[in-house]
Amino acid sequence: MIKGWIAAAAIVIAGSAHAKEWQAAVGGQSPDGSSQLLAFLPNEFWIHTGDSIRWNFFGNEIHSVTFLKKDQVRPPNYSSTFGVEVGCGNPVSTPDGATYDGSSCVNSGNIPWRTNPSASPSSYSVHFPAEGNFKFVCLVHVDQTGVVHVMNPADSLPHDQEYYDSEADLERAVLLADTNRLRRAGKPLKGRVTAGIGEIVTTTGGGSQVASLMRFLRETIVVRVGDTVEWTNLDPSIPHVVTFGEEPPDPRQPFNLLPPLPTGSDDGARRAAIRSVGDRVSSGTLPPASQDRVGLIQTSPGTTRFRVTFMVPGIFQYICSIHDEHGMKGTVIVR
Repeated sequence: MIKGWIAAAAIVIAGSAHAKEWQAAVGGQSPDGSSQLLAFLPNEFWIHTGDSIRWNFFGNEIHSVTFLKKDQVRPPNYSSTFGVEVGCGNPVSTPDGATYDGSSCVNSGNIPWRTNPSASPSSYSVHFPAEGNFKFVCLVHVDQTGVVHVMNPADSLPHDQEYYDSEADLERAVLLADTNRLRRAGKPLKGRVTAGIGEIVTTTGGGSQVASLMRFLRETIVVRVGDTVEWTNLDPSIPHVVTFGEEPPDPRQPFNLLPPLPTGSDDGARRAAIRSVGDRVSSGTLPPASQDRVGLIQTSPGTTRFRVTFMVPGIFQYICSIHDEHGMKGTVIVR
């Protein structure tokens, strides 16, 4: 009995002595920033107890690496004050190299986009001392998820770092190809503008990823005085905003909208009118509809459309006030 215990202890000690830090990627983008990969690359790992994973952040979009504790309700990314994170609670984030075993929350916090594309990527590492299957998420993007399988050091691992690097490259290429296809598929009809389009993808059994095209399709549209232009968010995961004039402190909130139409005539779209070149209006976030799930309360269809009637001629510039850093901007020319 004692000899067996010593042998088992020796295996654990040997495994600890050879603890490894694995490498993974978070996010990515096309050269012009229009295509954003809201993904962990890859999003499924098999490692030994005592190992760590370091996630390297790429692209201009904010992400987090977050492991919630067992049965914890997923928090919103921001509090009632935009820009103030919620995360794990108090403190919101945990230090680089934090330990996770399922008993407490671990969160990188929001890792911001790089202002200098040539700079080295930011990174965040998590250490895993206990066996188990642990889900991780990005709190910024609801459909960006993954799984880490932590195994006994006596067991052999199915893949090495070279495999994960190759898998990440393949998934990155697939997601970028998806956004190119979506660019062609999302071209709207006359008088309409697509306010972003995306696709939720599952390339592994470990979770989901999102290919998101952060552009207004028909970036420039020409209409006549009195015409109404309609913007529709076709991204199933990411909210967008249509803002004319000065950008608000909290882009989530609409302003200067027309009152809702009477019951029976209102289809849920938000509406505004522009009566002068200097008018400020904003749709607020146009979130995708919450998806139905068995066992959950029936959800509303969501608010994905914004209509603006232009009462005067002029050139009107607008932005998505969440993603304008990626170049999500447009123009309406009214004649």
